[in-house]
Amino acid sequence: MARIIEGKRRIIRLSTDDVINIVQEYKRLTRRACCYEHTREILAKFPVYIPED
Repeated sequence: MARIIEGKRRIIRLSTDDVINIVQEYKRLTRRACCYEHTREILAKFPVYIPED
């Protein structure tokens, strides 16, 4: 689970499972992307959410 750490800047601490899930979701969403611009368009349409502790 992600954990937000408050301070001068807000930091989000991610577990290994969080990172793996994000990468898998990214790969799933961008499978058909042909270039950087297309990848950005796809990701803009489908935000990725991380559960907080």
